[in-house]
Amino acid sequence: MIRRAEVRDIPDILNLLVQVDMVHHNGRPDLFKGPATKYNAEELAAIFTDENTPVFVLTDDADAHVLGHAFCIMQQHRDDHVLTDIKTLYIDDICVDEAARRQHVGRRLYDAVLEYARSAGCYNVTLNVWACNPSAQAFYESCGMKPQKIGMETILQRGKQDD
Repeated sequence: MIRRAEVRDIPDILNLLVQVDMVHHNGRPDLFKGPATKYNAEELAAIFTDENTPVFVLTDDADAHVLGHAFCIMQQHRDDHVLTDIKTLYIDDICVDEAARRQHVGRRLYDAVLEYARSAGCYNVTLNVWACNPSAQAFYESCGMKPQKIGMETILQRGKQDD
């Protein structure tokens, strides 16, 4: 079952957020603290009620446990000097529970996000993928996504991970 996230989902979503963080922490410990969550329970409850930040969950057959989530943000640059006035649904985060991977949970969530974006009149759906997560990039490419822009960096200081 895919539906909008509810307050009762917060414990499972917090667990998934730790899983997401650890993927990033393992790939880039200089940037991600790990284990951590980017939102607390109170922040999640507020996000769930905001129509500009829809969160979708895929649950087990009993609708008792969240197997995956998709955090989204509606974006539109009205009256911008450079950008056109299109409506974009930005996927801030998709995570599938480690125990539910390889069961098409991610693809079903992604397809539900696309359908939501179409029904909301969005021009496109975008997301960012960290270079330290090639399996996520391969997944999104298998869904038909293509690179829109590439972020680059030069590290200027040695971090504590280098000591």
